[in-house]
Order: sequence, then C-alpha cells, then structure tokens
Amino acid sequence: MTADEKITLWLAQLRAAGRTVLLARLVIALSGAVALVVSAVQSWDQLDLVPYVGVPLLLVAVVLPDSLAATVFMLVIALGWMLRAPAAVSWSLVLAAVALVVLHLSSAFAAQLPSYARVHRSALRRWWLPAATATLLTGLIAGSAALVHYANVPGSLAVTSAAIALTAVTIWLAAGQKLDRD
Repeated sequence: MTADEKITLWLAQLRAAGRTVLLARLVIALSGAVALVVSAVQSWDQLDLVPYVGVPLLLVAVVLPDSLAATVFMLVIALGWMLRAPAAVSWSLVLAAVALVVLHLSSAFAAQLPSYARVHRSALRRWWLPAATATLLTGLIAGSAALVHYANVPGSLAVTSAAIALTAVTIWLAAGQKLDRD
C-alpha cells in the first residue's frame, strides 16, 4: 500500500468516525497538552528533551491510540518530573498526575475501538465510573501523601502503599469486577 492510499484510507476512516472515538482522541490530546504545559511552567529547570520528545509522542498517541506512544509519553513526563522536580508534593504535580491518569484511561478506551466504530452510550457508562474514580482518587492519594510527608509519620511508605492498594481495589470494584470465579 502506497503512502497516498494509506492517507486516503485514514481520511475515510476519520470521516466515518463516531463522536465517541473523536471525543476520546480529543481527551487524549487535551490531557497530554495539560501534562506538557504544567511541566513546562514549573520554576525548576525541566529537561529540554521532554517537550522535544513529548509533543511528537502525543501526536502519535492521538492518531494511533493503540500504539506504545501514550505509554512512552507518560514515561517521558514522569521521568522529567522525577529527574529535576523538587521532592515535595505540589498542586502542579497533582494536576500533572491527574492529566496522565486521564490520558492513560482515554487512550486505553480509544485503543479498543477501530477509528470508524460507532459506540453506544452504555459502553461509555461502563467506562465513566472507573475513570471518574481513578481521577478523583489520584488527587486524593497525592494530597494524602503530601499530608503524610509533612507530618513526618513513621511508616509513611506503608501508609502510601496501603492507599495505592486501596485505590486499585476500589477502581477494580467500580469497573464491575466480581470477587468470585464464575
């Protein structure tokens, strides 16, 4: 297949795309842009490589949500924070974390669908509760980690690990999973 045929096929699939597919890709683009902008406006010196690698990865993640681009994008943003950011938990870190969670969830949703898929509202409702739960709990866990960090509580790693495990179980149950094997 030549490049012209690939572009023609891609444009035909884009024209046939439903609102849900376009909305999921728009959410990928917006949440990735928020993560990039929040990282760029910090007072600490961000790695110069983050925007140069992050922007093309974000574009690929929007066009091909089932590729590895979204995962690598999240790793690039997270590594940029881990290598240069101060150790304190801040609101900008919480905002970047929530943006990355939303990017992860929306790219996982969009990766399951062909670009020309028509999705019923019940599929969106099935994703809404776990996505909202994960997004809210990300902020709560980050805020709790900040409180534990500043309180100098002994065993704060155990408290944080327990909170993350509780979050995972909550999201799992919110997704409609069952505890029994049927």
